[in-house]
Amino acid sequence: MKKKLPILENVKITAIAAEGKALARVDDRVVFVPYVVPGDVADLQVRRKKHNYMEAVAIRIHHYSADRATPFCPHYGECGGCKWQCLKYQEQLKWKQQQVVDNLTRIGKIDLPHISPIIGSAKTQAYRNKLEFGFSNRRWLTEREIDDDRNSAATSPGALGFHVAAAFDKILDITQCNLMPDINNTIRNEIRRYALAHNLTFYDLRQNRGLLRSLMLRDSNTGQLMLLVQFRIDTDDEHRQAMNLMQHLSDSFPQITSLLWVDNHKCNDTFADQEIHTYRGTDYIFQQMEDLRFKVGPKSFYQTNTDQAYTLYQVARHFAGLTGNELVYDLYTGTGTIANFVSRQARQVIGIEYVVEAIDDARVNSEINHIDNTLFFAGDMKDILTAPFIERHGRPDVVITDPPRAGMHADVVGTIMTARPERIVYISCNPATQARDLGLLNPQYKVTRVQPVDMFPHTVHVENVVLLEHR
Repeated sequence: MKKKLPILENVKITAIAAEGKALARVDDRVVFVPYVVPGDVADLQVRRKKHNYMEAVAIRIHHYSADRATPFCPHYGECGGCKWQCLKYQEQLKWKQQQVVDNLTRIGKIDLPHISPIIGSAKTQAYRNKLEFGFSNRRWLTEREIDDDRNSAATSPGALGFHVAAAFDKILDITQCNLMPDINNTIRNEIRRYALAHNLTFYDLRQNRGLLRSLMLRDSNTGQLMLLVQFRIDTDDEHRQAMNLMQHLSDSFPQITSLLWVDNHKCNDTFADQEIHTYRGTDYIFQQMEDLRFKVGPKSFYQTNTDQAYTLYQVARHFAGLTGNELVYDLYTGTGTIANFVSRQARQVIGIEYVVEAIDDARVNSEINHIDNTLFFAGDMKDILTAPFIERHGRPDVVITDPPRAGMHADVVGTIMTARPERIVYISCNPATQARDLGLLNPQYKVTRVQPVDMFPHTVHVENVVLLEHR
């Protein structure tokens, strides 16, 4: 017989741990609890018990912390995003700063200089410029819907929203998301209404069938709006249905300047290798940063918090200390945003990126901004950034690196150390892997400045910029 897990009574929450869960200690054992904040006192139902830690949920809160905030989203606690809505924003920033300190000192063993206070986001809602939503014929029912037999919405034949972490093939139906301006709700809810009214089939991930697969919305600070709808079209009738939906969207939302669609028959929704069809308007939008314009297509990478991206790049440019005479290597350049952003303060910038289409975008962005001192190369970083490459193109004075969450390959770190640039500016969305790489660089490079930047309010994620100078 399975042993019943205990209820822990009157437990005080004391800190924030990894992945955003709050932390308490009971009998010298750590307890991880979601959706509570430091200062709360609660009864906890243990859900998982291990030798040195437990996982639990709060079933009753006796005392609410002064650091608590009222969640603003109707899907809070059901949707997997924005888990820190219950914590005041200034407290979120405090714990994100501590996350950076803990990672750099515990993982990287870095002797840290003074860390600048984290730069918060001026916008804490409607700060994203891109969202993706999925369709599913398997709707995730919330506990409230399961308990309420009278809720007719619970029997809805399809859902349009976010994937549920606990069930890969189910979608939590989202009626309101505050991460983008409200146009995202208006468009999404109208697509759902139209689809249900016209009996369009919602995607079945297990069977890889169903007309409606996903949609992506992108907006820009130039007032443009992109909508891409992914279909799986198997018959002439489904093609007619898909085009009728696109026409309805074209008629209903003239503010959409880039209306696109994809016919994707793969078993996943990635469309980097798929043909994009333009139904109306252009196949791109523009983002503005200072006097630079960046062309952003449906496959392009662009930082999803437009305003904070500008802040982040300003920090990176400042740390680089460019005088106009430097050769800069921009590693993991993406669509060349940073490379083009710093190009006017450098002699030359060389950008390297794995994705060929991103490098194509980078070259276009240099061209449209009349920038002629950039060079871009596509391929695996560890294969391109080699000693012969550096011998051919020159030893960099400054390296700016902004790798994916996994951090840099050890061979890339080794090549950087061999190249011996005077300064390295390391931008990271994952302070843990950043700390690991800083530890590898530590024999030759000293960390002299650290600047955390909050790109994603109400989430556990934090961006961090580090300046390293040759010892």
